[in-house]
Amino acid sequence: MNQRLADTAKREVGKFFHGNVMGSVTNLHPISDLFPYSETWDVNSWDNTWCAAFVYWCCINAGYDMPVRYDSELVTCNFAGCRAWDQWAKLPEVDCWVDRTEKPEIGDIVLFDRVFENKEHDHIAIIIDICDDLITTAEGNFNNVSAIVKRGYGNVRGYIRLNRRIEND
Repeated sequence: MNQRLADTAKREVGKFFHGNVMGSVTNLHPISDLFPYSETWDVNSWDNTWCAAFVYWCCINAGYDMPVRYDSELVTCNFAGCRAWDQWAKLPEVDCWVDRTEKPEIGDIVLFDRVFENKEHDHIAIIIDICDDLITTAEGNFNNVSAIVKRGYGNVRGYIRLNRRIEND
């Protein structure tokens, strides 16, 4: 169990991070500032696409020492993208992937398929509680805001269980 990551995620989700919603200008700058800007990627282009960046933010705030982008040609983007988490966790030298058929743990990062779009690994969150047929997650980008959400297992792709060896103690 990774209680520290779960506790950090609960704390961070409570800060009500949001994109440009209900007439409010985004407050995602602390999260987006972790990632390099480009002509096509800045905080204003993040609306409804920042779930993975929120998970990265929580990991960094929980004390994990992770690069913005993992140095491998097998990881095709930085950790602001769900695809990077999927590719990275399955690397033999990382070995953090847990199959969806196994029981999740509090503090696992859960990767989902087909939550918002009909595509693989389109959403990611951190598990903060488990109860029967539901997991409770801390999420970035739930309708463009941070939120605590209860979800079933139907769309779960798998879990990422961070190894202690990447943690800063």
